[in-house]
Amino acid sequence: MTSSEIQPNASRVPRIVLIDTLRGVALIAMATYHFTWDLEFFGYLDPGTATQGFFKIYARLIASSFLFLAGVSLVLAHTPQIRWQSFAKRLGIVAGAALAISVATFVAFPGEWIYFGILHNIALSSLIGLAFLRLPPALTAAVAAMIAVLMLVDYVAMPGTLDSALFDTRWLAWMGFAEAPPRSNDYVPLFPWVAALLAGVAATKFLMTRNVLPRIAKVQTRQNLLSKAGQHSLLIYLVHQPILIALVYLFSLVHPAPPPDVRKGYILSCERGCIESADANICRAFCTCTADRLIAQNLMTPMQSGVITPQDDRIQMLAQECAIASPPP
Repeated sequence: MTSSEIQPNASRVPRIVLIDTLRGVALIAMATYHFTWDLEFFGYLDPGTATQGFFKIYARLIASSFLFLAGVSLVLAHTPQIRWQSFAKRLGIVAGAALAISVATFVAFPGEWIYFGILHNIALSSLIGLAFLRLPPALTAAVAAMIAVLMLVDYVAMPGTLDSALFDTRWLAWMGFAEAPPRSNDYVPLFPWVAALLAGVAATKFLMTRNVLPRIAKVQTRQNLLSKAGQHSLLIYLVHQPILIALVYLFSLVHPAPPPDVRKGYILSCERGCIESADANICRAFCTCTADRLIAQNLMTPMQSGVITPQDDRIQMLAQECAIASPPP
């Protein structure tokens, strides 16, 4: 049976416990990543640990899994027909939670507040996903693949091809085409991440047209802790990080983190911001140069404490000298 043959009066697809369990697994993964971020924030791990290397890939896999499962749930909840009242209610809850996170992080981290994170993306991508619910799964999969390929080319083969400085503001960076997006503790722009939700829509529609979902439902018929957590994923998402931060903070009162290596921390932070728009080797040379000169001129501590800003003439001159000393290979 094809998607076009699904009758409007067909019964609603029953809840699949396994999907809730997979969402629970994603929650555990998310909590472990955020715990790593918290340890870094309190100084127990080197600066940049949670945003580079393995953890950078780990974070992207987690975001992809949540969006993929959101696409799966979108199909299951709105087959055979879109339940507009239910969708509007759910969208309002997710969008409201996203707004609350933006406000809370703006107060707590004004320089890196979350202006478009995973919840913002899920809300907008779900709206877009509605347009694909009645399309053939092959077409939806093709759109998802096209987005993924274009972004892969932009990131790997021809870096920056699709990017423009016009999008380097929080009002536009959410689209995903910024050359240097404003810093944020959770940045999940519409592109390419909407591809993950569309992939979930396509995969579920494909399985549905081949009547595979009943067999998947039989894989797990009883609830467990993970599936129960998956049913309340939004609530857990909202409360888990404040709890983790509180626990690490209490631990820090008993066992404070060792004093940070100022030079190393500056270099890692500098490279994290630089590497988004320049070659890694150039960034490493530039950041090492500026770190050494800041320390030599006794400017590192005043700059990090906010006594002087990066716009200070001495900092600007120092940066220009290091830029000249670190030319492209």
